[in-house]
Amino acid sequence: MTHSTPDFLCRRDPESHKGWYGHALLVAGSYGKMGAAVLAAKACLRSGVGLLTVHVPRCGVEILQTAVPEAMVSIDRCDTCFSTLPDNLERFDAIAIGPGLGTDSRTEKALLTLLRSLGHTEEGNLVKPLVVDADGLNIMAGHSEAMRLVAGAVFTPHAKEYARLFGSSKPQEMSERYGLYIVCKAHRTMVYGPGCLPVMNDTGNAGMATAGSGDVLTGMILGLLTQNAVYYRHCDNKPAMTLQQVTALAVCLHGMAGDKAASLRSMPSMIASDIIDNIHFPNY
Repeated sequence: MTHSTPDFLCRRDPESHKGWYGHALLVAGSYGKMGAAVLAAKACLRSGVGLLTVHVPRCGVEILQTAVPEAMVSIDRCDTCFSTLPDNLERFDAIAIGPGLGTDSRTEKALLTLLRSLGHTEEGNLVKPLVVDADGLNIMAGHSEAMRLVAGAVFTPHAKEYARLFGSSKPQEMSERYGLYIVCKAHRTMVYGPGCLPVMNDTGNAGMATAGSGDVLTGMILGLLTQNAVYYRHCDNKPAMTLQQVTALAVCLHGMAGDKAASLRSMPSMIASDIIDNIHFPNY
């Protein structure tokens, strides 16, 4: 898979500031699963986003502020899980939800409330990028009626999550039916989009089959989607990349970071943090 590198990754205007690179929201973590939120947050920041707010339950506040001091923290009312929406959703340029989220009934209700609260176009598509991963997908699998609320979203399922969502249906058909961008994670990850030819990724290795690798990918997709959503407003209105292009690029860079990590360590010894440590943008 080949990509042209977008301006916000290959060069930066010396007069730019963090606002040029967007404000991302990550909704993640629950009691005992805060590591997923940390990994996704670090990966998002390493992907170049200007600002990141992470919405976590109260049990995760000290963890996030210690492990990821560059991120701002939005504090849920619940001690152990996602149960209430962050304030002022309109201030965020892109949103990701799911890593380490859990499937508590309060979380299920809050996720559906979040989806209803997001802006939609007259055609029913989301007005800003949304990434749904992990337990966010598991919750969606039990609410087929809510699929009408996520047209234009990026879903990032592994094989079992995909089966819970769509059974044996073909990914391109589900992409077209629901207006989704679907990242089918596998040895050769495929990225599907409505009205688009599927894109196959050819980077990455078996060392990435480790806990947290998917959380890193979610953070990277969020970081790139956020920048893509706002950067070109400051650059003579150049056309932004499509959602499929940005998502496929994030998948490619995630694999490249994994390949670099494997070359420095070894596939068996790799952990997800190694992928974050080796995120690098070509031609920069």
